Order: sequence, then C-alpha cells, then structure tokens
Amino acid sequence: MLKLAILFAVISVVAGLFGFTRVSSGAAGIAKICFFIFLILFVIFLVIAITAGSLVL
Repeated sequence: MLKLAILFAVISVVAGLFGFTRVSSGAAGIAKICFFIFLILFVIFLVIAITAGSLVL
C-alpha cells in the first residue's frame, strides 16, 4: 500500500509539472486513500503484534 501511495504521489507531481491538473488531482486523491489504508492496517497489525507478544510472555 505504501508503494502505491508513493507511486501515485510521484505521478501526481509529474502530471502537475506538465499541466495535467485533473490527472494530478486524481492521482493525489488515490495517493491519500492508499496512504490512509496503509496507516490503518499498520496500526491494526501493530496492536495484534503487541497483544500476541504479551500472550507469549
């Protein structure tokens, strides 16, 4: 997910430099969505790893 967010952010910047504003704003929106999905999944897996680690000890 993070790779996709970075990819779409780069596409957004490049499209913005060439003047494709609609493509740029669309890619930026997709990048935001991918980043927030990544962030939510990261927090969920972090909580699962902490609880599983405390159960082992």
